[in-house]
Amino acid sequence: MIDLNAIPSPCYVMEEKLLRNNLALIKRVKEEAGVNIILAFKAFALWKSFPIVREYIPYSTASSKFEAQLAFEEMGSPAHTYSPAYTEADFPAILKYSSHITFNSLSQFDRFYPLVKADGRGISCGLRINPEFSDVETDLYNPCAPGSRMGIVRDLLGETLPEGVEGLHFHTLCESSSYDLERTLQEVDKKFGTLLSQVKWLNMGGGHLMTRKDYDTAHLVSVLRAFKTKYPNLEIIMEPGSAFAWQTGFLLTTVVDIVENKGIKTAIIDASFTCHMPDCLEMPYKPAIRNATDAVEGKPTYRIGGNSCLSGDYMGDWSFDKPLEVGDKVIFEDMIHYTIVKTSMFNGIPHPSLALWSKEDELVLYRSFGYEDYKNRMS
Repeated sequence: MIDLNAIPSPCYVMEEKLLRNNLALIKRVKEEAGVNIILAFKAFALWKSFPIVREYIPYSTASSKFEAQLAFEEMGSPAHTYSPAYTEADFPAILKYSSHITFNSLSQFDRFYPLVKADGRGISCGLRINPEFSDVETDLYNPCAPGSRMGIVRDLLGETLPEGVEGLHFHTLCESSSYDLERTLQEVDKKFGTLLSQVKWLNMGGGHLMTRKDYDTAHLVSVLRAFKTKYPNLEIIMEPGSAFAWQTGFLLTTVVDIVENKGIKTAIIDASFTCHMPDCLEMPYKPAIRNATDAVEGKPTYRIGGNSCLSGDYMGDWSFDKPLEVGDKVIFEDMIHYTIVKTSMFNGIPHPSLALWSKEDELVLYRSFGYEDYKNRMS
């Protein structure tokens, strides 16, 4: 039982038991399908929990030199790195901390592969391809939308890959199902099948939400096995992020004021949507609040307002069993994946603490943030 009174407000709290459940499922899929599943930092980079993650999954993927360094230092293994564009300033660090480097364009590959070859450590290089097919409906998260800058379309590749290309990489999914992957693989096979026999590995990117309750993991395993049977030369790599931390924790906040305007009551909390839950406004999606429902006529109903000065820093409406009061806790569910890595200190608003509720039912406070954290970001 989690003791909410033991948790500072605001605070992101990851539950170790739930994390381990996800990790065990991911490891089982990995072993049954005979593929390599690695952690994507862009969705989950709470590195003080990496000792737990490493018990199940030893490798990770990075999208920048800082993420690659984090993989090397805290996961204890070099990263599978992909970025839309590398620079001369950053590439030495990318080389130092990576085992695999995927290039977004042929021009980037031509520009930097000589440095990889000169490095001499056998870093494996790949190209990101764009199959021009995706089931993702939100353009903000659709890497295959018309005109996308992500990946190389088939028309730009010949029948022979450049010397030094050992892998291909695609990423078309976002919190998607195994059936979405199956449809994507059909397009990849149709458009790029003649090139798959020329490489050693195929990275199927992220967005595989295999820890969601309705996800058909048996179907996923069968899809992956069938693809491996057709292309036995390939090591299959998958790099989900959300799946690792899906529904593993919450953001605890406290009501600090209640205001009313034209009959709309807003409960202002000690956290911010724009600062601490940016995906809610970007996606957009309405998060679940513990012990609350969508608006129900006749029940106490509130917008929830953030504590920044952005006018649009609010969401609503939720109904509660009883009226909210200053000091009440408002708990946002499923706030560990993506949320934490995208936070900001806009307005100088204090960042929520980071904590683990351990399997021994104890609070492990990973980090609290103070004025110096804000000040040091500004200069």
